[in-house]
Amino acid sequence: MENLVALERELHDPAARRNRARVDALLHHGFEEVGRSGIRYTRAETIAALAAEGTSHAAIMSDAFALTALGADAALLTYRTAERLADGSDIRHAHRCSLWLRVDGRWQVRYHQATPTAEHPE
Repeated sequence: MENLVALERELHDPAARRNRARVDALLHHGFEEVGRSGIRYTRAETIAALAAEGTSHAAIMSDAFALTALGADAALLTYRTAERLADGSDIRHAHRCSLWLRVDGRWQVRYHQATPTAEHPE
């Protein structure tokens, strides 16, 4: 689980998000996402959107990770997030899930979904 949590958190890191080559390596060729908004995004749309994010984007905080093995080369990672503003307040809370597949010996995310939720309890 530690490896997949680290990879998931890497996708939250602004430097990694703007690095097209790194995002390209982490996203499976069939990647798709359903965002907090309910909008479906393709792999190409996701890579372009992440590359275009500015440095002022709120930090993504994540916790409550849980992993379900779906086989030797597939796993479902669930967790929750919030965006942390400069003043320390958290907004845009979500429950998230990512389907990770091991392809040619490396993990790639095949599917990601976010569902808005009320503020997380402390």
